Amino acid sequence: MSELFYPQEPNHPVPKPVFQPGVRPDGPPPAASLWGAHDPAIYKDPISGNYYIYCTGAMCHRSKDLINWERIGKVVEEPPQESFEWVGGKAIWAPDIVKVGDEYRLYCSNSSWGVRQSCIFLAVADNAEGPFIPRGCVLKTSDQVPVNGIDANIMEDVESGEQYMIYGSFWGGIHILKLNKETGLAAEEGIGTCIACRPRWADCAIEGPYVRYNEATGYYYLFVSYGSLNNDYNIRVGRSKNLTGPYYDHNGRCMTDTEDYTNEVGYLLHCGYQFDDAQPWMAPGHNSVLHDTDGKWYLICHIRPRSFHRPDMSTMHCHQMFWSEDGWPYLNPCEYAGEQMAASITEQDVMGEYDRIRLAPAIPQGITASVMMKLLPYGRLEIMSLVGTWKIVELDTVELRFGDITERCKVIPSWDYDTWRPCLALAGMDQNHIGVWAKKTL
Repeated sequence: MSELFYPQEPNHPVPKPVFQPGVRPDGPPPAASLWGAHDPAIYKDPISGNYYIYCTGAMCHRSKDLINWERIGKVVEEPPQESFEWVGGKAIWAPDIVKVGDEYRLYCSNSSWGVRQSCIFLAVADNAEGPFIPRGCVLKTSDQVPVNGIDANIMEDVESGEQYMIYGSFWGGIHILKLNKETGLAAEEGIGTCIACRPRWADCAIEGPYVRYNEATGYYYLFVSYGSLNNDYNIRVGRSKNLTGPYYDHNGRCMTDTEDYTNEVGYLLHCGYQFDDAQPWMAPGHNSVLHDTDGKWYLICHIRPRSFHRPDMSTMHCHQMFWSEDGWPYLNPCEYAGEQMAASITEQDVMGEYDRIRLAPAIPQGITASVMMKLLPYGRLEIMSLVGTWKIVELDTVELRFGDITERCKVIPSWDYDTWRPCLALAGMDQNHIGVWAKKTL
């Protein structure tokens, strides 16, 4: 058997199922927990080296390792007067941060539930922890326009250096608007161009856009949340060679295609799930993405314990993210615990019984439960009553075959937050870009 380096027990104990917001008898006090970390935007400060997340409520958390977080507190006191007068309230939602020169710019939404009378405003500071002082309104929307001005994400064109704001929620979908890089405010009139939307039968439910460029593939990737943050949120992805789009999914369908009666437009990256009898999770969404300085990728999102009748407060999950050979992202199903990839694997390492989840589009996109999978000696694969084969095809990759399906999965020594023990995780997809998760606890 090869020597696999499993993560050590994280030094921030988490409760065993079932979680309750703010109740962590073995861990840090509720004020330092991630309960309530909603709409998290990840940022690594090049000056301090710290990681930060900025959440709804203008709340900020800080970390040295993406595992242990401490709450900094509120970093924007209130919206500017112009925004308050437009919206009629002082709620601050879904901040996103960018550093331009020595200035830290936080783009915040000011809105109220279920309306388009919204504003995205800019607040600035000379450090990542603020306080951020409002500079002005970037965009105001109302019922007179087809888009809701919330959920800003800032991205720079890697060739031109021009800066854009990607934003939007429900109604008219996700839009992209050019910014003035000097001021941080809008560089053009109007609402910009639509780059993603949903059909009316799906309640036009799309929001929380986040764009990142992968220089290894040459694509910009648009991450968006489909559905409702209260129940069926799920994360979809499209990509484009141009920041301004158009963005296409894995099947070549445009992310603005509303002739979608099977809920299949957009590559499904993450959705509600449950492994065996562990804590069921629902509504992962409003994600952000970090490409760290060591080359690793991470996806950060808010998520809720399952409770359809009374949705619980959200918390935050961080997953290490990988890329398929043809340039689509996939996630380690286990929350990040500092795991390192195996140098090589053997059949003895991989054999065993796994809880397996297939990430397939559904109507609605609810909670996908795991099934039993066995990787047996001599390459025999059993998934419930299905029979197939498995083999190691690369130093850290296995191939599973059954029927006409071929799946390639990376083997990741991980930490199982459900059982609080080391585990071996499999993560990948099949030839049709349907995601696969599996894990066996050691």
